[in-house]
Amino acid sequence: MTAYTLRQLAYFVAVAEAGSISGAAEKLHVTPTAVASAMTELERVLHTQLMVRRKAHGVALTPTGAYLRERASTLLRDAEELELAAASGGTELAGPLVLGCYVTMAPTIVPMLMEWITKHHPKVELTVVTGSQLELPDRLLAGALDLSIGYDIALPDGLDSVLLYRAPAYALLPDGHPLAAQEVVGLADLAAEPMIMLDIPPAAQHTLLLFERAGITPRVAQRTSDFELTRALVARGLGYSILIQRPAVDRSYEGLPLAVREITPADPSGGVRMIWPRHVRLSDRAAALVTFATEHAHEIDPRMR
Repeated sequence: MTAYTLRQLAYFVAVAEAGSISGAAEKLHVTPTAVASAMTELERVLHTQLMVRRKAHGVALTPTGAYLRERASTLLRDAEELELAAASGGTELAGPLVLGCYVTMAPTIVPMLMEWITKHHPKVELTVVTGSQLELPDRLLAGALDLSIGYDIALPDGLDSVLLYRAPAYALLPDGHPLAAQEVVGLADLAAEPMIMLDIPPAAQHTLLLFERAGITPRVAQRTSDFELTRALVARGLGYSILIQRPAVDRSYEGLPLAVREITPADPSGGVRMIWPRHVRLSDRAAALVTFATEHAHEIDPRMR
């Protein structure tokens, strides 16, 4: 029988995350004395020093403390999962699930996933967080998200993922534009046209890379940070755009028609993936959502609807 308690481990992880005993106490809503006493007892039980207490400078974990922090975090997550599963006898999923999604694809992907969770696992508390391709991977690695959906572009190390579908870039043109008469539009043909650039990571970088690979410099007339505004400006005839995410309806918010055309040279990237931290074991809730999304990827892809 172990002599340490889950509460001691929880206090230790809180201290490690806060960097100080007082910071952990504030987060845990207990006194600093209670946290300090728990740390002293934990070190006594484990027969090792876990942290160096530095007056007015917080704490620094020892190598053993750093090792314990990772193992304790896993143990605490498993304990929480056990408690949630035991409450239903292991027959249904319950508890929190935080899903991140790249902001432009959220309207076409999240509703289907949320509907499935609501219908089949009503005790799962799904929270959806939208953001850019730069924000979401960092939130995953920081433990703020369980899963995220985004493009397989510029992903940092430390993440695992599963491919849902591929969404190659396309040219978005005003209805009636001369180039819209073609089934496939060459990037060279667009070079002299004004571009409406969606300027959020990684959209702008991806678009510029496509032109750079083709040896072409686009003429950027406007930059926006909003997907639907980009489409609305194109529909008004103010330029074209290169996009990846494609809504099911080729019309702007104003109801104006848009022309979607493939581009050449073709875009080899554009994979949409469900992503999670490599070092974290997925909860039953997260694993179930990954399985559902993978098995129904053809329905999630808006081009298949």
